[in-house]
Amino acid sequence: MDASTNATEYGGYDYNYDDEVCDKGEVVKFGSIAIPVFFSVVITLSLTGNILVLVILALYENLKSLTNIFILNLAISDLVFTAGLPFWAIYHIWGWILADILCNIVTFIFFTGFYSSVLFLTIMTIHRYLAVVYPLSDLGTQRICYGVAVSLMLWAISVGAAMPALLFSSVTNIHHKGTESWSCEYKDSLWKYVSTYQQNIFFLVAFAVMGFCYVRILGKIARTRSHMKNRTVKLIFCIVAVFFIGWVPYNVTIFLRMLADHLLPPFDVCEVSTRIDYAFYVCRLIAFSHCCLNPVFYAFVGVRFRSHLKSILHRMFSRQSPVEEHQVRMYNIHSNGSMY
Repeated sequence: MDASTNATEYGGYDYNYDDEVCDKGEVVKFGSIAIPVFFSVVITLSLTGNILVLVILALYENLKSLTNIFILNLAISDLVFTAGLPFWAIYHIWGWILADILCNIVTFIFFTGFYSSVLFLTIMTIHRYLAVVYPLSDLGTQRICYGVAVSLMLWAISVGAAMPALLFSSVTNIHHKGTESWSCEYKDSLWKYVSTYQQNIFFLVAFAVMGFCYVRILGKIARTRSHMKNRTVKLIFCIVAVFFIGWVPYNVTIFLRMLADHLLPPFDVCEVSTRIDYAFYVCRLIAFSHCCLNPVFYAFVGVRFRSHLKSILHRMFSRQSPVEEHQVRMYNIHSNGSMY
């Protein structure tokens, strides 16, 4: 099957290639090359980074720390999100060639990982805000109970938000210029628009909360004389910048594509619609790379986490003496704090 015959986008975003006036075959051909290549890189980096996070948590850390509980859930969330990427990479090359039920399952898993990742990034920001601005708060008095309860609640919200993808996705046959391909999309255009609004709302709420928290954190840090102030400010700036650059263009383009579906001026012009589609491909590639960047900003920047990572690499490439192994074990026993 020719890749250019793949006429739809997963998650309910579709192209009407039967319209001879606006043939977007070149757009799809671009996606069939760029997306599988880029997703392959993202999948490799995400698996490596997030699995390392889980290994370090299992070997060196305990889950009495609220931060570690949220980092654990964020890593699992990113892995769930990553699990859907290979299927979409194949989809962009050959169309949907798998069983019909897998269309529903893969889309559901993908969006569950997508929403849970955004939610855990947000709750980690709130937790960091409370720890810095209200350091005497009794939020952490029941850390394990609180962390587990909040995590379960966020996973429940994520599953609920992704449920329409499980219930209303389907495989449809697309005919174009004498050829046919199979697509995985929403049965009803209504749910396609609901999905777009839902993603936009999740982003706006998360960005508003993160923006407020980090502004307050920066204000608190600016009044201190800590030697770590400059490093902390740079880290916060990088986190906010990456989140903004990654997700703002993506959410803008999916909203513009929805307007193009309604043929509203000026999006009813073929050239404008095609440019939006190209922009959507590029912006989505940038946004979806968050699953391999999260371990860097939320784990690897920690001094203790980097120390644990060095220990793992050292043990992989050299043999430790019994004395060194005993020292590492004793360090782990007496280390009960978070990675920050």
